[in-house]
Amino acid sequence: MILYLHRQGLPVPAIARRAGVDRKTVRKYIQAGLEPPHYGPRRPRPTLLDAHHAYLRERVAIYPDLSARRLLREMRGFGYAGGYSQLTEFLRDIRPAASVGFERRFETPPGQQARSTSPSFAPTSA
Repeated sequence: MILYLHRQGLPVPAIARRAGVDRKTVRKYIQAGLEPPHYGPRRPRPTLLDAHHAYLRERVAIYPDLSARRLLREMRGFGYAGGYSQLTEFLRDIRPAASVGFERRFETPPGQQARSTSPSFAPTSA
């Protein structure tokens, strides 16, 4: 906040009053020119599933419809001690996208679809 107010052109005493600090403290921060830290994305943490990524990718490539429960049972046989939710999050990223089904449209002119041509529904003239 001190550097922002200094860049706006406020004098040191005015910055000190707004920030509630001493003028010497304001001068110290202006001279240091400290910028706020810029944080980047975090590195992913190692998980119990990391050792099994290759196996899961292979199984999902061959059988994309395998359930996470089935894969979890298989993984437990290999010594996987992690949880189900961790497995489902990984599978969500590696599964192929579901294909959108084909939809056949039925187009009719306005008023034709509701109108029937059978004689029982023919309009009567009164």
